[in-house]
Amino acid sequence: MADLKEEIDREIAANTILVYGKGTKTMPRCGFTLETIEFFDRFGYPFEVVDVLENMPKREALSAMTDWPTLPKVFIKGKFYGDTDILGPMAESGELANVLKDAFGGAEPASKQTINLR
Repeated sequence: MADLKEEIDREIAANTILVYGKGTKTMPRCGFTLETIEFFDRFGYPFEVVDVLENMPKREALSAMTDWPTLPKVFIKGKFYGDTDILGPMAESGELANVLKDAFGGAEPASKQTINLR
């Protein structure tokens, strides 16, 4: 368990926004993980997704660390925020935009590249 906690701590420290979910960014394997990926895509800041679907010991360690039984689990700059049930209202109120801006040192998100096909 100590090794798993150390691994989780390293992953959280290495990523400003980290989502533990079922599947990956390119292949989510759960609707809630997909919803969380789409949610963060809208903000334009980089984030990572760690697939813990098949890793029950890691899922159990995460649940013990966060006292949150379900996936996905979102960490922003090392702080646990729950999932989109918590983050959605924060986004609506504008609070999340401030949290993200602070997490990225005041930087604005990278604008998404659009391609004009005409």
